Amino acid sequence: MNKTTDIMQLALDFPHRPSLGREDFMVAECNREAVATIDLWPAWPYFAVCIYGPSGCGKTHLANVFAQKVALATNHPYRIPFIRAEQINREMAHDLFTASPQIVIEELQQLQNQEALFHLYNTYRDLGGNILFTSEIAPARLNFSLPDLRSRMNIVPALEIKTPGDDLLMALLVKLFADRQITPQPELLTYLLNNMQRSFSYARKLVEEIDNISLARKRAVSINIAKEAIAVLNSDRQFNLF
Repeated sequence: MNKTTDIMQLALDFPHRPSLGREDFMVAECNREAVATIDLWPAWPYFAVCIYGPSGCGKTHLANVFAQKVALATNHPYRIPFIRAEQINREMAHDLFTASPQIVIEELQQLQNQEALFHLYNTYRDLGGNILFTSEIAPARLNFSLPDLRSRMNIVPALEIKTPGDDLLMALLVKLFADRQITPQPELLTYLLNNMQRSFSYARKLVEEIDNISLARKRAVSINIAKEAIAVLNSDRQFNLF
């Protein structure tokens, strides 16, 4: 078996979680605990949990897995609400719970109205709902100035998604190329691992850009094309929004 085939086999060895029209979610040591917690719902030990980690590590992807799981379990006719923390206001708590007893609150580190989150937290806790928080920073390190909110957030179970390791990134790259009917050479994969930003979102945008350049140039995927794609992405910060 040659090295390329070995790498392809590696990609197949990672278990997956489906997620609302996106690529399968690859499970590895860096995210295993967070995935297990999502799988545990609705038997969570507490009404809320927080998944945290760096931008692009897969938090929103995993939140979509949660939303799909809730929809299937409750026959919810549409996706549960996803609310950015900076948009929370006190008036929305009751209406949100009426619309859906399960919600996702994203980017907790950008919270502006702490009293509003305190009220929302109490509403969902007292009425038997669930909140999945996502954050780039662990709740215990956010230094909430409102003491009552700080004490409540400190007891929310927090699961970290760490920066993906080489094996997971390699497997993801192989899968993303395979989705586009491209079989990458080992030298290309090694080059990408040594030069790319280490996040799932960057990997997806990078493979997309490589494919686009390859098609535009009518040339096979190569290290030179990869260099050009990396230069394009490094000059365009929009990929961080995924």
